[in-house]
Amino acid sequence: MKRALAILVSLALLAWLVSDGRWRDLLGTLDQLSPGLVLVALAGFACSYLLRAIRIWDEFRAHATGRFPACLRIVLIHNAMVNVVPFRGGEAAFPLLLKQTFGTPLPRALASLFWFRLQDAFAVFFIAACAWPGLPLWLRVAALAGLAAFAAWLPRWARAPHDWHGGSDFASRAARLRDTFAETTRHARLGWLWTAANWSVKLLTQAWLLGQLVPATLQVGAAGALGAELAAILPIQGVAGFGTYEAGAAAAMLPSAVAMEDGLRAAFALHIFVIASAVLAGAIAWLFHGPRPSTPQESQPSSR
Repeated sequence: MKRALAILVSLALLAWLVSDGRWRDLLGTLDQLSPGLVLVALAGFACSYLLRAIRIWDEFRAHATGRFPACLRIVLIHNAMVNVVPFRGGEAAFPLLLKQTFGTPLPRALASLFWFRLQDAFAVFFIAACAWPGLPLWLRVAALAGLAAFAAWLPRWARAPHDWHGGSDFASRAARLRDTFAETTRHARLGWLWTAANWSVKLLTQAWLLGQLVPATLQVGAAGALGAELAAILPIQGVAGFGTYEAGAAAAMLPSAVAMEDGLRAAFALHIFVIASAVLAGAIAWLFHGPRPSTPQESQPSSR
């Protein structure tokens, strides 16, 4: 039922675009993307991709030393798959690419993906609490303090001694998951730094580009970009995000006197640009074959 509703959301966006000749308005919006704007936006997205690759390199540096291009390849292919494959199915590419490239066990890779997404969520909510227009100061401060406290407590909870292994089968499995999660958080020493830098660059680029498409100020574009990213937490997602992404961005710009139709059109153009950039970068990365995963025998010096 959730997948059927997701398809209906995307079809509703398509029907809205087809009706009343809104395709022509969309083409007019895309015409606003001059070569200079495209190059600046692509540079911003490229910087975001590099920061994500650094985050992976930081966590898996024991295997990734001298292999930063392999980390970048994982990021680019994973990002393209997430943007294209419906119903978040592209997330599976991350643990599979880690296993293929570094020989990382799947439980460890899945825990890493889970921690990455948790950090992403914390970063987006933290930026939203700082920049969302109209929030009372007390609510802004309370949200920032609560997010910071919970983000600091979660890794410490995972690494704390526990006796879950001696319980039932379910408790033993939960204990193994907790231990794997603890290992992930222990190795990502500067993960929060790379996460904050990545989302700052990514949201700033999207906010600036959206402001050019509306057109509107950077502050209005920032509200729309945050609304689009926060829409990802909804239980129902459009196919490849189409529908929910645009609705989140347009709704966030309504308080700034941006009409819903103008917001939807600009957000759709931004979404197309984001997906095109991700697919282009992922296709380039796919052309370069990943290195053969190292094994314990290969990492040790030969007796000969």
